Amino acid sequence: MEAAVHVLLEQGFTVLGQKIAYAEFFGQLFALAVVFLAQRRSLWTWPVQLASVALLFTVYLSAQLGGLAVRQVVVGLIAFYGWYAWLRRRDPVFGVVVRKGSTVERLAVVAAFVVGTVAFALVLDALHASWAPWPDAAIFVGTVLAFALQGLGLVEFWIVWLAVDAIGVPLQIQSGLYFSALIYTVFAVLVIRGWLDWNRAAKRTAVAAAA
Repeated sequence: MEAAVHVLLEQGFTVLGQKIAYAEFFGQLFALAVVFLAQRRSLWTWPVQLASVALLFTVYLSAQLGGLAVRQVVVGLIAFYGWYAWLRRRDPVFGVVVRKGSTVERLAVVAAFVVGTVAFALVLDALHASWAPWPDAAIFVGTVLAFALQGLGLVEFWIVWLAVDAIGVPLQIQSGLYFSALIYTVFAVLVIRGWLDWNRAAKRTAVAAAA
């Protein structure tokens, strides 16, 4: 297993003079597939996510981005919860039931993002675990929040993802992970589409509940 991981990290291909390791390539492709599957509220969202985090954990660890590496571990744990939660909330007509968050829930998400980012950035800085602790921490906290909200079926998780993308693209470029930066840009387009689709689904669910 260790030998296989080493090969995926060391071997790859070159695009426009930039080497892309197979681990980064397949890990980000799986991550891209997760957004596509989540948009359609498919249960395959979660097993594909687990494959992605396993690969990207090794990529970020080798790039000395401690926050992003730890993020993969936490996301993996949330993926198990999300898989279980979506199985429980499947509806024969609407699929996985989604809804819009309340004002209190939205304020709680903002507070958790701000407080979590500050706290985790200070930890990363104290441990010298990242050369860019603040954006690293923001991406970590934002990703955890996004997947947690996704597991709960809240439409607002797409907005959190947009914030993560906005921070992630420049950080990936500065880290020399150009393919990952490109994938993050594609993410943004899919996230906007996903947000629109989930909004429509939430409205249908609300109308059905009222009827």
